[in-house]
Amino acid sequence: MLEPTLTTWILIIFGLVFIFLPMLYVQLRMVLRPNNRKTRDIIIGKGEDWRDKTHFRMSLGAGWADLMIWLPLLAAGSVGVILGQVWGYALWAASGAISVYVNIILWFSEREYVYPACGPLVYYTYFWGFFVYWGVAVVVYTVLRLAGVTL
Repeated sequence: MLEPTLTTWILIIFGLVFIFLPMLYVQLRMVLRPNNRKTRDIIIGKGEDWRDKTHFRMSLGAGWADLMIWLPLLAAGSVGVILGQVWGYALWAASGAISVYVNIILWFSEREYVYPACGPLVYYTYFWGFFVYWGVAVVVYTVLRLAGVTL
């Protein structure tokens, strides 16, 4: 059993507040009301519209994938980590790896559109950065914890 440490709780709370809850809200909106003005304002920027059908379909597909795969892994992994179970760390690391993977793709496909609209502080923290920072931190932390290192 891997008892949660202060670092564990920081990563769990950060993941819940800045990753899980906002993405749950955004992706539920995307799946349930994809053409709604408020949904578009949140996902692609105030007053913006889908660039083309591929942009819309990619966003809709990401919404479904997040709700069916990524967010359940994050939630179940967090519960398992709180319980001190190895399976929780495995699921948690999987969700962290997915977060990094997807956001590397978004760096190349969305940066030129999103960065100018929100500026460097918002982009490198909340809009894009937090997903990468949290994902890398969770993967590294999991590897260290499973190797017997207590942080």
